[in-house]
Amino acid sequence: MRVLVALVLLVAAAAPQTTKPQNTGTLLALPELEYCLERPKQWQFGNHFYFFSWDLNDPDFLEVDPQTGVKKGVKVNWLEARNLCRRYCMDAVGMESEDENSMIFDFMTKRNITYIWTSGRLCDFTGCKEREDLHPLNVYGWFWSNTNTKMAPTSSTPPGWAYQPWSDKGHFGGPQPDNAEFQINNTTESCMAVLNNIYKDGMKWHDIACYHKKPVICEDSAPLLNYIAQKHNVTL
Repeated sequence: MRVLVALVLLVAAAAPQTTKPQNTGTLLALPELEYCLERPKQWQFGNHFYFFSWDLNDPDFLEVDPQTGVKKGVKVNWLEARNLCRRYCMDAVGMESEDENSMIFDFMTKRNITYIWTSGRLCDFTGCKEREDLHPLNVYGWFWSNTNTKMAPTSSTPPGWAYQPWSDKGHFGGPQPDNAEFQINNTTESCMAVLNNIYKDGMKWHDIACYHKKPVICEDSAPLLNYIAQKHNVTL
């Protein structure tokens, strides 16, 4: 994999007025001009383009199955998923509206995709404890890192939505987010994925420990597109 240019920020974009999360040794990546100019435009929703990582014929999105020797789509952890997208002036998808969420659910259903990473992140790093508006964290502390915006409280259906996207069951049978893995091995479930009926719950949001490996749906990132456009005086 080509070396990615790093941002000063570590691990994930923080919620407003917080500082960086604990260092895990991996940095957020800046976009690269040549990739942004030819970013994948697999489909369009609104004014954003999207693509599914396993559909991109790029060495960085493929790996060789050691059992068969056949190339297959690569699975990566949450931050690696974001960085794969960010090279193209995109980011892991964030579903800020019911229509966008339904579009992602429909795509995964039609393709029978088991799971994907999203840009969803829990604000559980330095600076979050001091934010009274984020507590309790499992209810008010979730945000979309691709746009740096807070999610609706997890305890109720998002305002204006016809359904609750968070699952009503997980590893221990209770509603999501439940931070279940912390009870197993002290690893916080700080990242958000969409799981396809893994808990016999349909297509739903789940909190997941960030080290797990999954494919990702990438979405246009306005800040990254603007950054490259202004830096290189190009139209994207």
